[in-house]
Amino acid sequence: MATVGIIDYGMGNLHSIGKALDHVSSGESIEVSSDPKNLATKDRLILPGVGAIGYCMNELARLGLDDMVRRFIETRPLMGICLGIEMLMAHSEESGGVSCLGAFDGDTVAFASPDAQPDGRRRKIPHMGWNQIRQTRDHQLWQNIDAASWFYFVHSYYALPTNANDIAGTTTYGLEFASVLLRPNVFAVQFHPEKSQSPGLQLLANFLAWNGQAG
Repeated sequence: MATVGIIDYGMGNLHSIGKALDHVSSGESIEVSSDPKNLATKDRLILPGVGAIGYCMNELARLGLDDMVRRFIETRPLMGICLGIEMLMAHSEESGGVSCLGAFDGDTVAFASPDAQPDGRRRKIPHMGWNQIRQTRDHQLWQNIDAASWFYFVHSYYALPTNANDIAGTTTYGLEFASVLLRPNVFAVQFHPEKSQSPGLQLLANFLAWNGQAG
């Protein structure tokens, strides 16, 4: 039986994610855990997150989960959700500047204030609610997901990857930003698939079937 671990470092809507994974599971064993030794034995991991990056990275380090994640993604698939995409970047400007896990080169930066949006239109920050993903790569993780699908977002920072080839989807909110990142064994989304109805559930199902290849 395949095993899936949901990383628990004290933050994140773990119940909703677990329930969504149970819904799309084809027999996988799904477990929430904060034990790095336990999580290191899983076939796949989910890295969820809400809140401030500084606190999250401190908790990952305190629990020994940061090094476990870095080792895990050398060989097996991991999915980052919402703040999880920020944690997987090399650095974030949030919390005064924080070094992160480094799965993707680049930074996480704040949206401009409502009065300084790039196109001159006033927008609320955080970016919260439904928005579309533009799929920029043909990949099995997009299987059975319409190219015009909408997903649910809640965030004030966005990923700015150094390598454009890491981007698998973009979203527009005053500017076009990377909302989906992909590299071997690592898949990260800025939105909440567990709150995104059918497209989100399909994406989780696709992750459970993913072999970890980026191509």
